[in-house]
Amino acid sequence: MSTIKQVALRAGVTPTTVTNVLRGRGRVGEATRNRVLAAVAEQGYRPNLNARALVERKAPTLALMLSCITNPFYPEFSLHAHLAARRCGRFLLVCNTDYEADGGIQFLDEVAGSLSDGVLMANKGDIDIAQLTAIQARGIPVVIGCWESPERHPGVPCVAFDARRAGEMATGHVIGLGHRNIGAIIASPLAGIHGGRYQGYLAALKASGLAVDDRHTRVCVDSFAGGYDAARSLLIKHPDITALFVSNDLPALGVLDAAADLHIDVPHTLSVVSITDIELAGQSRPALSTVAIPTAEMAARSIELLLEMITDKPPHPPMICIQTLKLMARQSTSALVE
Repeated sequence: MSTIKQVALRAGVTPTTVTNVLRGRGRVGEATRNRVLAAVAEQGYRPNLNARALVERKAPTLALMLSCITNPFYPEFSLHAHLAARRCGRFLLVCNTDYEADGGIQFLDEVAGSLSDGVLMANKGDIDIAQLTAIQARGIPVVIGCWESPERHPGVPCVAFDARRAGEMATGHVIGLGHRNIGAIIASPLAGIHGGRYQGYLAALKASGLAVDDRHTRVCVDSFAGGYDAARSLLIKHPDITALFVSNDLPALGVLDAAADLHIDVPHTLSVVSITDIELAGQSRPALSTVAIPTAEMAARSIELLLEMITDKPPHPPMICIQTLKLMARQSTSALVE
């Protein structure tokens, strides 16, 4: 592997000039810059990121922690976070915890502050807030990218959206279409990560004078199979349900599949509405009605906030609230036909 000195010798410049060209800093003439870049390509030179981190006492990477990389939401969030990080000259290290809190804590302990300057968590997942504040107390910046309870600060920096409002919007959509017997499939424990979405569902029912029947709610794993199994269980036992609120798009797609296998017509017999608006939501058949959350904006603002925490370390952990929510009314919902 070639060295920076070999590149400098080939280009007829100093190693410092090579460094300035590669990092886009300093005043380097266009002819010199082109000569250096040609030498870099010819020599196959690649900067030693570990050595740079030791010299500058700053890692060139940020860490991104995901709960489940097979859930389509997380790759979409990761893409936008990656683009934001690259605009700031950083790379992302990605860790998939697969919903294991111990794996997430080990990642935070071993990577944050050494291989990366800070950690962006796509959401809190199964890690206890107290563990995050302990990591933060060691001087390691941690940001939660999708905090769902803007009325309650988690104690660490975060970017939030109003999940309760999203649940109200989704449920209000099918209520507005005339549905009165509305079930719910929640892809977390009721007091868990989707608790705000569930509270929004309850609030919309109560605001419309509709009874809340706990028998019409199922809790499932946040997966296609989880939604499929929950829908089969619920719809077989309660065939009078005409609409389903599902707390996330991926299990909602499983609900559509379950309805098809049960020969239940969506949307004419059963309307299905969800939250998130992953790319697959608009590609399913029928296309899924859902409340779109600001995934791209949350990812970008989260990277910006993490870099601010790394640089400035404000005394009080900030919360950025993003208000953008949009109902995407598609073919999985329609007016109730008596």
